[in-house]
Formats: sequence, C-alpha cells, structure tokens
Amino acid sequence: MNKLHNKIVIVTGAAHGIGRAIAEEFVRLEGRVVMADLDGEEGERVAKEIGAEFVKCDVSKAEDVRRVVEAAQIMGKGRIDCVVNNAAYIANWHNILEASEEEWDRSYAVTLRGASHFIKGVLPFMKPFKSGSIVNVSSVQGMVGARMSPAYTAMKHALIGLTRNVAYDFGLEGIRCNALCPGAIRVRHSPAEGSEWHLRQVGKTFLGRVGMPMEVAKVAGFLASEESSYVTGAVVAVDGGWTAM
Repeated sequence: MNKLHNKIVIVTGAAHGIGRAIAEEFVRLEGRVVMADLDGEEGERVAKEIGAEFVKCDVSKAEDVRRVVEAAQIMGKGRIDCVVNNAAYIANWHNILEASEEEWDRSYAVTLRGASHFIKGVLPFMKPFKSGSIVNVSSVQGMVGARMSPAYTAMKHALIGLTRNVAYDFGLEGIRCNALCPGAIRVRHSPAEGSEWHLRQVGKTFLGRVGMPMEVAKVAGFLASEESSYVTGAVVAVDGGWTAM
C-alpha cells in the first residue's frame, strides 16, 4: 500500500511546474487528488492524463476556494487529509521603486491570502478526525534575502510565519503544517540554460545544477504522509544547498 493510499488531497497551482509534479506524485502514491488552477484548459488536460479531479480556481476568491473544498470533501465523504498551497504570483523582476500597488495587492491576494483561504476551508474537515497535513509552498526567498522581487519575497516570508502559527494553534488537534521551500527549479518561466541568471542560480547551489519539479514533489509527498508524523512547524528547503551557504 502506498503512503497516500485513499488520502484526499488538494493541490493548488497544479496545472504547471511544481504543482503539477506534486499532483502527479500524489496520484502515484495512491492519493485522491483535486487539482486547482486558474488555467482551466491545461488543468483539465493534466487531470485527465494523471487520473485526478480538476476545479478551475482563482485562489484569491473565497467562492472559488469553497468550490474546490466542497469537491474534495464530497470525494472524502466529509474528510480532507491534505492541502498543498502551491499557487503564487510573481511579476517581472524589479526593485521596490518599480513595484506597483497592483503587484503588491495581487501578490498578497494569491500567495498569502490564497493559502489562508484554503487553510480555513480544510480545517473543518480535518479537525473531527484529529488528523491532517497542510503544506505551504514558500521558497528560498522566504528564508533569505533575494534581489528584484520585493512583493514575492515579502509574501513568501509571510507564508512561513503563517505556517508556524497554524502549526502552533492546531498541533494538539493532530493537524500538522509545514513550509516547503524550493530553490532554483526548472519550470516554464525559468531563465534559459546558459544565460547569466541561470548561471547565477547554479552558482548558488552545492550541487552545481538547478532542481527538477519532481524533486520537490517527492519531499511534498513525505510531508503529506504519516512518514512525517512528528514534523510540524518545519521549514524544509529543497534547494541544492542554496540556503546553507
């Protein structure tokens, strides 16, 4: 029996990149996955391909989140075992002087408030069972300083704070909450291989390479499962050594 056998799991930002890899890995581990993403066309395609359910969702909108949570709790007959808050927003790379109010508002609404919406949504379906795992996908930019991304970096730091607060408040009810912090991972918006920014990323790792989405997904699977039953309030870097420098 695989470690997520029959577990009811929500993964946000699941149509692409890290979120898609997590959804794929959780299905492989026999979890019953509800994918949520703003990209309806790709989300539907991926869900059909991997054997998951898809609900189109703007995580910044409480009503959209309620529809995803409803689908999951119906699947689980009133139980939800895990949510992975992966959805995030980032604009073009620039400093705070160039960051618009709209960028700050959208970054907050998606990255931080979106995670809050889902945490509030799933807790009522975890608390009666004294069990549950919440995985918030932060970033190395939530752990250390980073240039040219003020709103994104601020929200990823805040997400770690939210993680620790939820872990503290609900630990005695058997609910765990951890932050997963990817470093440089090869996704659709990654810099071109060999470019100045790609080489800068590689130079920040001990392993001399960027990571792959599935390398993050494997750690997410650990945090979602009972194999991490004594891990909560943790900040887990999957970064090739970036934050150990």
